[in-house]
Amino acid sequence: MPRCRLGPPTVVVLVILQGAAVVLLFGWYVQLSPCGSEPPQGKVHVLLLSSWRSGSSFLGQVFSQHPSVFYLMEPGWHVWTTLQKPGARALRMAVRDLIRSVFQCDLSTMEAYMPELHNMSTLFMWSHSRALCSPPACSLTPRPQFSNETECRKRCSSRGLQAAASACHTYSHVVLKEVRFLELESLYPLLQDPTLDLRIIHLVRDPRAVVRSREQSAKAFMKDNAIVLEQGGTSVADTQYRVMQEICRSHVRIHERATLKPPEFLKGRYKMVRYEDMVQDPLTEIKAMYKFVGLEMTDPLQDWIYKVTHGKGKGTKKEAFEITSRNAADVSQAWRSTLAHDKVKRIQEVCKGAMSLLGYRTVDNDKEQKRLDMELLEPREQYHFSWLPSKTQQQTNNN
Repeated sequence: MPRCRLGPPTVVVLVILQGAAVVLLFGWYVQLSPCGSEPPQGKVHVLLLSSWRSGSSFLGQVFSQHPSVFYLMEPGWHVWTTLQKPGARALRMAVRDLIRSVFQCDLSTMEAYMPELHNMSTLFMWSHSRALCSPPACSLTPRPQFSNETECRKRCSSRGLQAAASACHTYSHVVLKEVRFLELESLYPLLQDPTLDLRIIHLVRDPRAVVRSREQSAKAFMKDNAIVLEQGGTSVADTQYRVMQEICRSHVRIHERATLKPPEFLKGRYKMVRYEDMVQDPLTEIKAMYKFVGLEMTDPLQDWIYKVTHGKGKGTKKEAFEITSRNAADVSQAWRSTLAHDKVKRIQEVCKGAMSLLGYRTVDNDKEQKRLDMELLEPREQYHFSWLPSKTQQQTNNN
């Protein structure tokens, strides 16, 4: 048989091609391998997970005003108000996929939930984001300074979504606040995504204070209530308590999933925070949250946090997302003097399990409710650990 002999030049070319193929295949492997897929440029992704009227707008501002943070408030709002599906379960994957895109600074996905003519101001509560009022999104507010919502709405509203996306790429942290996840499981793909470095801060609040706050802005939550309950036709009063029951159950599901034998990819990436702890000692709690996500506290931020939590306001405004200077510790206890005891009793009934788990003591009568010297918040160490042995013991007894 005739033999094919290769001359030296051909051999050299083949060796070069072979080497190039090896390098290319190795590059693909590194991109696909979890070990070689680090989040781009070390970017950290933070999800502030909470429920309506739990102090999440304030917590969002704590992160939004940080000069290293690109922040958006409730991108899931666009999904819930556009798709009009029958319930939260039917919408959670669409919200999850939108969240993933935004974490990756791809805002084009949001266009599916916007009118044909849109810009940066079409984003839900866009002016609450300092990053959208600062360069390169808008030249109004230098990064180290705190943004002014009124001025931002006047001068930055006409910028396009691409300006926001470009700005996102320039920050070390992308922080999203969301109230539309009622469980953790739908977030597992994000926690397992090697291109994301996701941390979850779970904010909870005394359900009695939540109800008091919700009553001040009842009309703002009618559509959300219907989606949470996944059905209509109930009376207004019954709707309120049924929604609170679902919210309380969601907090239990999320916290237990994250703390009772969590999957390996969730360990060390979940932190639960009580609103009451945050307003009683804001600097300590906020510094701990910053540390959890790799942010540094600054002197201007310390001053801003003190002023916004030690004002003279009483939190009586009905604007659902208003952030004003107020005495936050007093506001957190306002329900005790303004909420009728029969309502308090009903809330305690529907949220009994969550209150026990999260460290909120019940009151037995109107006198106890109005005794402000009577502490209703379990010490953090006690509520965090005491329920574990009892639950284990209960399982042992059942076996």
